[in-house]
Amino acid sequence: MKMKKNLLKKFTAIVLTAAVCLSASACGNAKSSETSGKSGKTYKVGVVQYVDDASLNLIEQNVESRLKEIGKEKGVKFEIDYQNGQADGSTLNQIAANMVADKEDCIVAIATPTAQIMQAATEGKNIPIIFSAASDPVGAKLVNSMDKPGANITGTSDALNTEAVINLMLAAKPDTKKVGLLYSKSEDASAKAIKDAKKILDKKGIKYVEKTGTTVDEVSAAADALIAEKVDSVFTPTDNTIMTAELSIYEKLSKAGIAHFGGADSFALNGAFCGFGVNYANLGSKTADMVADVLVNGSDPASTPVETFDNGIATINTETCKAIGLNLDDVEKAFKPYCTSINETKTNVKFNDASDSDAQ
Repeated sequence: MKMKKNLLKKFTAIVLTAAVCLSASACGNAKSSETSGKSGKTYKVGVVQYVDDASLNLIEQNVESRLKEIGKEKGVKFEIDYQNGQADGSTLNQIAANMVADKEDCIVAIATPTAQIMQAATEGKNIPIIFSAASDPVGAKLVNSMDKPGANITGTSDALNTEAVINLMLAAKPDTKKVGLLYSKSEDASAKAIKDAKKILDKKGIKYVEKTGTTVDEVSAAADALIAEKVDSVFTPTDNTIMTAELSIYEKLSKAGIAHFGGADSFALNGAFCGFGVNYANLGSKTADMVADVLVNGSDPASTPVETFDNGIATINTETCKAIGLNLDDVEKAFKPYCTSINETKTNVKFNDASDSDAQ
């Protein structure tokens, strides 16, 4: 009888052990299934660019290429719907309406004006927005703070170090007495940098002249006015309106011996003496990483900090440098204390070709 009880206990133990193992196996399979549940899924991603320029095009290209890489890594697919507003508010609003109607899973908004329009269009729609190249996300009222955006939007910023640009300006031309501030009042991204520039110039005792424009013709007229004012150099922040008009003004500024400093490498690519700022290829790649983090990993944009980057890259247009009477070697030597790297480029009239830059 005692032997039977022992056998019964052993049998019961075996059955219980088997049950536990089966249960654990089932849980493991369920967990595995849950982990790979998004494998093969297709995400609709709207990519909206404000206007054609070398920097913004570089962002868009790297967003697409990086999403393809991530798709292969994670076994998912990102279906890209690319649209370009060509700096037209009505066009951008229509694009936004269409993307909301198409129920995009996420919208990538390249440049501040694009992000503002996409944000307004998606209010209450539960469509995450990842912006790219927003120079002052807080000032533009895209986010509550850089650490905690607070809504359905986050992204990457190309915030400009204005003081560093002014330092480069004075390093290139130590005898600078008057600076032109050229920007568009329609771009919120320019407001903070221009305000900062005024404070810095006031502190250094350097005079400045403000000129603005919202169209190519207006920007061209503003450049003429700065030449008439006999400014030594011109500063423009990360302003898409001025960047778009750069090809129309760089030659007249060069002939007048005026060094134009812009807040992005695309200025130099299109004729300005110097562009200063971030690596836009890296900016695009990181934007794509954030898209994947939200869609695939389930991150909440409201609590995902805005990403910032090293904005100490100076891009010098060697042709313009010579045209305004500066020695390239002397300029690069003078620039080194104020930037993390120096690139050289030549004027490239093709907005979508940003491959002429060579790091030094």
